[in-house]
This record gives sequence, C-alpha cells and structure tokens, in this order.
Amino acid sequence: MMLEVQELAFGYGARAVGSQVGLTLAEGEALCLLGPNGGGKTTLFKTLLGLLRPLAGRVLLDGIDLADLPRREIAKKIGYVPQAHAAFFPFSVRDVVLMGRASRLPAFAGPGPADRAAAERALAMLGIGHLAERIYTEISGGERQLALIARALAGEPRLLVMDEPTASLDFGNQARVLTQVRRLSERGIAVVLSTHDPGHAFLCADRVALLHGGRLVALGPPAETVTPESLRLLYGVEVAVVPLPGQGRTVCTPLIG
Repeated sequence: MMLEVQELAFGYGARAVGSQVGLTLAEGEALCLLGPNGGGKTTLFKTLLGLLRPLAGRVLLDGIDLADLPRREIAKKIGYVPQAHAAFFPFSVRDVVLMGRASRLPAFAGPGPADRAAAERALAMLGIGHLAERIYTEISGGERQLALIARALAGEPRLLVMDEPTASLDFGNQARVLTQVRRLSERGIAVVLSTHDPGHAFLCADRVALLHGGRLVALGPPAETVTPESLRLLYGVEVAVVPLPGQGRTVCTPLIG
C-alpha cells in the first residue's frame, strides 16, 4: 500500500481540526474527498504532505512514517496542486512547469537537459504543449490549472494531492481537469483530490471519503458512498443522486423548495 493513514488526528498547534481518520491509497487509485467548508479537508491535505505534523496517529508512505522522511524526499514522491495560485511574474508556461523539478535539483543547481525533458513530457501529458511559450498570467483559469498539474507531474511524483482542482473553473474546464485526473490514475499515479461537487466523484474516483466534523463518516466506491442520505449529512440539504441511463454516469443536484 503506497499511502496509509492510521488513527490520524490533525490540526494547528494544540487545536485539533480532525481525529480518528484512517484510510489507504494504492498506486493508480483515485480517491475523492468530499466535505463542507471548514470541515478539515485542506488541513488534512497539509498533514498528508508533511507540512503539518500529526497531533496523533501516523501517515505512512511506502511503509515509512512521513515524520522520518526528509522534506526533499517527500517532495520527490508527492506532488501538490493547490486550489488557488496567485501569479505576479510573467513566466512562460514552460518555465512554470519546469519549476516542478526543484525537488530533483541539488542546492544552487539549475535545470539540465533531463529536467527540461521531464517538463516537456508533463506538458505533452496534459495536452498543453501549445501553451509552452505563452505567459502564465495571460492564459485562462482552466489552462493555468492544467499548467499547475503539469508542474506537479514534472517532479515525477508517485502520488498527487489536488486541493479543489476544479474550483472557480467553468463547466468545460472542470470536465477537462477531471478527465486528466482519470488518465493520471490509469497511468499508475495515485491521486487524492477534494471537490465541492459530489458528482465529480463518479467521473474520476475509484473511492470516496466523506469528511464531516473532522472525521471520516464513510469510505467506499462512489455508488455506495455518495447517496442522498450521506450528502444530507454533509451539507444539510436534500440532494437527488440520479444515474444517467446508458451513460455510466451519475449526477447530483440539490432539491430546492
């Protein structure tokens, strides 16, 4: 098992945000994390990345406690795609993606041919090679999100953590990002992502984890986990979960009125 979370309590300082969280993630598996605002999703992700130390329990990567791994080793194995990225400098998309090689470089060293080749592979994998010379601050939100995913992939991680990768994207760009999530897992990269749209779980995830009040209240395949009852618990509203005949897809919509 690539990632294993054991009886994890997480938070900031002495203030616990979540507790008793346990889950596993295998290579090539996509896990979708659902939960309301303030429910602890981002704090949990920071703990999985080793940016926050657990208040209790352990996070194991390939059987090794994350606390025992140097920061650089963690960065080599786990890529991170943030939910928002403020860009101020007019770097090209290629240069932004090349920054993902930082964990592979010795101190004070610049990128070499192997690093540039890895960046080009990541651009090609995400289908955005045509954007390589464009200025990152001048492309669309969906294109920037794909560039951030490519930046993470340039580091050649085995696990990708994505914090609300579809936030603020239009419908088409959401679909493009979720398609890439599915393709990445098919290539053997483990992916854990959060989203506020329960329907996304049916599009890209093998399993779904529901986080409510800092605890996992359900964990399993989307069809068994994303139900009207579980979504009512998470979000406090009535939700219809509707399979689309002949499409192999399911949509979730709130019932208003």
